[in-house]
Amino acid sequence: MLWVFGYGSLIWKPPPHVVEQRSGYVKGVLRRFAQSSIDHRGTPERPGRVVTVLEAADWHKLTGVPPQAHSIQEDTVWGIAYRVAEEKEKEVWDYLEHREKNGYTAHDVEVFSLNLETQQEETVVPKATCWIGTTSNPAFVGYEPMDQLAERIATCEGPSGPNPVSSPWVHCHDHDLGH
Repeated sequence: MLWVFGYGSLIWKPPPHVVEQRSGYVKGVLRRFAQSSIDHRGTPERPGRVVTVLEAADWHKLTGVPPQAHSIQEDTVWGIAYRVAEEKEKEVWDYLEHREKNGYTAHDVEVFSLNLETQQEETVVPKATCWIGTTSNPAFVGYEPMDQLAERIATCEGPSGPNPVSSPWVHCHDHDLGH
């Protein structure tokens, strides 16, 4: 059974052949505009920025936050887990491997949510695939000052359209998902 966890563009442009979806979050990670995009929201001459999920400990190290100053377990990324029709799993996998190129790799994650009746955290998808641009991939750009990042997002455009088209949706959908 193929479950896919979407935290960026997969939220507003889900994979094909979805038969079920569940809102939830992944723990110990952060979503950041730390991935260069020459294939969707920029070009090789002027790379755009897209979001990636990073291990919280890795990001805090990059930004100089001491481990004791922050609880890694408090770091979560909300998104949507999609279950793909069984007979279409290979087709969807190939589609996502192409779509999530330029530095992203597939990782298994556990997806949690809050049970509204019991007010207890529970696992809603024990194993979902999440495409992540790790700190070691060639498209990872790391931390950028907010003014530089905003200028880059505001002025870049690629084959999937202008960079600013994607960025507000990340924030809006984050709130829609309960975060």
